[in-house]
Amino acid sequence: MSITTEEELIGMQRVSKAVAYTLKEMRNFAKPGLSAKQLDDFGGEILNDFGAKSAPRLTYNFPGWTCISINNEIAHGIPTKNKILREGDLINIDVSAELNGFWSDNGGSFVLGEDLHNHNVLVNASKSILKKAIYGIKGGVRIAEIGRLIETEARKSGFRVIKNLTGHGVGRNLHEAPHEIANFYDKYNQERFRKNTTVAIETFISTASSIAETEEDGWTLTGNKGGYVAQHEHTILITGDKPVILTSENDIWI
Repeated sequence: MSITTEEELIGMQRVSKAVAYTLKEMRNFAKPGLSAKQLDDFGGEILNDFGAKSAPRLTYNFPGWTCISINNEIAHGIPTKNKILREGDLINIDVSAELNGFWSDNGGSFVLGEDLHNHNVLVNASKSILKKAIYGIKGGVRIAEIGRLIETEARKSGFRVIKNLTGHGVGRNLHEAPHEIANFYDKYNQERFRKNTTVAIETFISTASSIAETEEDGWTLTGNKGGYVAQHEHTILITGDKPVILTSENDIWI
């Protein structure tokens, strides 16, 4: 969305604080033996305390307050009571919400406890690439060039990207223009980032797959060639210089 008033900026700051704080606290709460549903309910209570409504639940009738994806799941994982967290799991939590007519989105992958399966190399690459991408964004920059940066940095790190999952505009709706902020160079995308607009920038860095496919449950996404994926996402306000990271409170980079 385009931020034109102080009221709109405050609205985006409030909802972004809600989703960022929820993500941070869910990550801190996660522990081996906990079910994904218990973790999700914990996050749902925090959103409720803020007066925020779960975006996937509100928009798509998703069966959970947040999306919790584990190990080979890329995104949109359903937080069920049968999904038990284990030491060394690669976990992704994606939290998005609506508050007073404003929407914000953030997410992050992390290793639970000890890194038994050496996932942290992937996780750290995803975080680093997102940071480089975000600080390359300002008004007038071509969206495709940020996609090129993400894919180039992924390859330098020995990884690839998921090409059919993208960042997006956010603000008055969960998904709005620009609808595709891809993780690769799309020569057909001539759009440019616009100053004073809010977007959700996310990385999908992969060990093997390049396409996300939907499982039989109709929600969960996994890779077409297996492997693992780390995702990180911030909602930002684009300026004429460095962007403002509205969801910085999730502490992804700490």
